Amino acid sequence: MRALSPHIRVDYLADTAVFPYGEQEDAMLIERIISLVSQAITRLRPQAVVIACNTASTLALDALRLACPTIPFIGCVPPIRWAARQTKTGVIGLLATSATVRRPYLTQLQTLYAPDCTLIAHAAPRLASYAEQVFRGYLVPDQAIYADIEGLFKHPDSARLDAIGIGCTHYTFVLDILRNLTPSTITWLDPAEAVARQCGTVLQTLPPCTANAGGPEQAWFTACPADAAALAAHLPAYGFQGISLWEEQAVPQRACPA
Repeated sequence: MRALSPHIRVDYLADTAVFPYGEQEDAMLIERIISLVSQAITRLRPQAVVIACNTASTLALDALRLACPTIPFIGCVPPIRWAARQTKTGVIGLLATSATVRRPYLTQLQTLYAPDCTLIAHAAPRLASYAEQVFRGYLVPDQAIYADIEGLFKHPDSARLDAIGIGCTHYTFVLDILRNLTPSTITWLDPAEAVARQCGTVLQTLPPCTANAGGPEQAWFTACPADAAALAAHLPAYGFQGISLWEEQAVPQRACPA
């Protein structure tokens, strides 16, 4: 979004108190997502909300639209349609969290957009955490990452696999590693740019907004993230100058301890 639409104001809210979403129970997540996003809309008064999480999008987008009907929501969903258009062999893959892989929404996507394709969907239980470490600048051994994705290549049709979509927004930070660890015949598909373009398109249809225009853009976290100092060091590249605790918004900002 920064690269495609640098004029857009972005406030970021990470639910670090419940991480990773992909390993949580559905009922709890739906309630929490609606509550947290509703709070954020009330406090920050955005024109639009990007749900930058496949688990939250596949689980709660419809419920969010019902709860907050005046706000446009842009979701992130597994790029099954894109993979079906990309494949030449008819065998496509999805690398995602457990929740995204098991959810009926994925079956619906395949039925609608890839009915003639074989879909190999693999849940990677540790890859989101590995991606967080890579974002902080730490080295994660290649063998650890490959062990978490190896299931993609144990299916009877894996030899014909030629297009794999990432179904978790954390995986962007390890995408180059995934490319290096897998055959060059495989095209990895990251929908992040498409989501950013859609957000820009939606905002162009809305009247100008001046809410919070005078204050700095902030990266909010519902709990102080692990290794906060290393995380904060990489936030300026994304337009944020530090970590803000969401619970502290009503009082003077307090920095996370290192």
